Amino acid sequence: MSNNQQNILIIGAGLCGSLLALRLGQRGYNVTVYEMRPDLRRTDISAGRSINLAFSDRGNKAMKMVDIEDKVRDLCIPMNGRMLHDKDGNTFLSNYSGRDYEYINSISRQELNALLLDEAEKHKNVAIHFNKRCESVDFENTTALFSDYHTKDEFIEDADCIIATDGAGSALRKSYYLEKKFLFSFSQEWLTHGYKELSILPTENGGYKTYKNALHIWPRGDFMIIALPNLDGSFTVTLFLSYDEGEYNFNNLTTPEIVTEFFQKEFPDALELMPNLTEEFFENPTAPLGTVKCSPWHYKGNTLLMGDSAHAIVPFYGQGMNASFEDVVVFDSVLDKFEGDWETVYSEYEKQRKKDTDAIADLAIDNFHEMKDHVGQAIFQEKRKIEMALEKEFPEDYSSKYSLVTFNEDIGYREAMLRGRAQDKAILNMLSDGVISTSDDIKDILDKVKTETEAILEDDRVAGLG
Repeated sequence: MSNNQQNILIIGAGLCGSLLALRLGQRGYNVTVYEMRPDLRRTDISAGRSINLAFSDRGNKAMKMVDIEDKVRDLCIPMNGRMLHDKDGNTFLSNYSGRDYEYINSISRQELNALLLDEAEKHKNVAIHFNKRCESVDFENTTALFSDYHTKDEFIEDADCIIATDGAGSALRKSYYLEKKFLFSFSQEWLTHGYKELSILPTENGGYKTYKNALHIWPRGDFMIIALPNLDGSFTVTLFLSYDEGEYNFNNLTTPEIVTEFFQKEFPDALELMPNLTEEFFENPTAPLGTVKCSPWHYKGNTLLMGDSAHAIVPFYGQGMNASFEDVVVFDSVLDKFEGDWETVYSEYEKQRKKDTDAIADLAIDNFHEMKDHVGQAIFQEKRKIEMALEKEFPEDYSSKYSLVTFNEDIGYREAMLRGRAQDKAILNMLSDGVISTSDDIKDILDKVKTETEAILEDDRVAGLG
């Protein structure tokens, strides 16, 4: 543990910032955190941001690190698979894994963030201030300019190092970009789709109106809704829809009648559970979905971007929060080796982490197309059936791409992506060529899939893609 009393300034007290403050507090640093929003423990600030999130093994590894795994488990609702809903109201449960002990969890963003803030503040060397907005960062002098939300006063904080966990609209990243003091690469790509949060309320006695332990999906080709359970019996429903393409889009859903007609036609079984639909539809904002990539993340040993400020991703792999939590785990392991030398800590952390966060960003876009469209296709369902059987029969020898990404926290995202994509390609190619079928001997299928996967990986390596 660090006995040096270095002062660390963290910008942003969301999920990543509060976890980082807790961990650095445990390591003995003096930590000051500034957050632009009010304290979410005293006020409701969800404002159309995702109310619940998918929490899985990579995120849990971070909770083990800071020793709050049991407290977090109490906030979780296990989801064993995707419950697919077709237009006729038929449902089909597709498990996430052939291994019974592998599942993801629905967790409340607010409850988890509140727990992390409480745990961080237990350390005398951690101070968290709210309603303080970061205007800019002087990364050469390691100072940051803040304004107070209420008094409008401006003040400057200086520190031994500054870590920005201030999300996709990061003030530090903006300063890197605008100051032009070094070569800084930045890309922000928007999907043509946006999202809107809605809800299925609990029954009168606080029960769930539909199956509790699943992530519900209504895939419709170019758009979809999903629903995740909450502890109070409600579900958070998210509509993902194009802004301006297709018969129905966010730009033309302008009246309660059109919204009702859209749901009646596309999601009739969901509409029955949502008497409050039109009211919420016009009250809640429509928000864009984007991917942020940038480099470098650090400036000398002075400043560092972490979490969404370095790598915001779209939500379709349920890995945004888990990736940010894993950032803190990786950062902690680099600190173990190079503590005291911030420049080396930052550059080693970025070297280890950047390739994996790029990979999960790309996988999240892939999964967007998979969820809204492919999950409804026959060949995709055959592939899942084979993968479930392989995981069940040979739990040590086979993991699907989804399992590699979601449940194998000791494999980096990039390795999971390369192997997972090769396996997908192998199975889909062999299914469409009739080389394998769901009725074949499962051991034969495993041998063929392994051989074909290795051949694809080797081709990728030769082509310089591996």
